[in-house]
Formats: sequence, structure tokens, C-alpha cells
Amino acid sequence: MDRITVRLPPDLTRRFDAAAAARGGRSRLLRRLIERAAEAALPAVLDAPKAAASVKLTLRLAEPDLAVLAREAARTGLSRTQWSVALLRRRLHDRPQFTPVERVELVEVRRELRRIGVNINQIARALNTAVMEGHVLDLEVAQLANFQTEIAAWVDALGDAFQGNLDYWRDRS
Repeated sequence: MDRITVRLPPDLTRRFDAAAAARGGRSRLLRRLIERAAEAALPAVLDAPKAAASVKLTLRLAEPDLAVLAREAARTGLSRTQWSVALLRRRLHDRPQFTPVERVELVEVRRELRRIGVNINQIARALNTAVMEGHVLDLEVAQLANFQTEIAAWVDALGDAFQGNLDYWRDRS
């Protein structure tokens, strides 16, 4: 006999159970509803197969492998499923797979680069509109050089983050 599994929110489950109690229980009511649906003429929209957003994949692992997977997933802040999906996506699509912590850090890098960019635009605007004496101009140019150094460091850090991510998910065999 085939099995159909359905995930429902708790509230809907309670309401269904209440309705099913007077009709012989969950299984009996579900079987009747499915039989009626199978006998009824379904609209053409329901007849056409729909592309699934995702499909379940089940893996069987030996206990030692599962323990290593659980440790590695916990170390990266991911569930076992999230870690496994990230590994598969990295291998299938050859793109970095970032953990939630890494994504937060990348948002911080982006924020810092934007801040620096705003400062550089302000300095450039001031240099273009102001008449400055030699010493003041030298200070502004020095500030631009400092920003250039800071941007280079952030870009290097970003490159290191991407390379580290790619290295982590690379085939280790």
C-alpha cells in the first residue's frame, strides 16, 4: 500500500482532527476525501503536472558518517540538511555557499564599502568645487589615499572570503 505524507500547520491539524473524530478518524476521512477526489472530474489545471519547487532526497549514512556530518554542520552553523544541500549546490553549480554568519559578515563588508564610497564622493565633490590652498589640498589627497588603502583591504578580505568558501566546499578526496 502506498503512503501519502502531508505537512499541516498545527491549527489546521486540530481542526481536521475535530472534523475527523465524528467520521471514523483521520485515516478514514482522508481515504474518503481522496477517493472522492479521484472519482471526480478534475479541472484541466489540476491534470497538468506542475514543476516542483523542491523534491525530497533521502540519504542513508552509517553512524560514524552521520556523526561527522552533524559535527561539521554544527561547526558551520547549519543543520545537517542545510549543510548537505550547500555541498550539493556547490558541486552542481560551482558557486560559493555561505552560512548565515558568513552572509551577515558579507553584508557588513558591503556596508563598509558603501560608507567609504560616500566619503570618497564627498571629498571628490569638495575638491571639484572648492578653491583650496596647497596644505588643505594635500590633506584631502592624503585622505583619498587612505580611503584607497582601506578599500583595497576590504576588497582583499572579500576575495579571501569567497576563496575560503570555495576551498571549504571543494572536493577533499
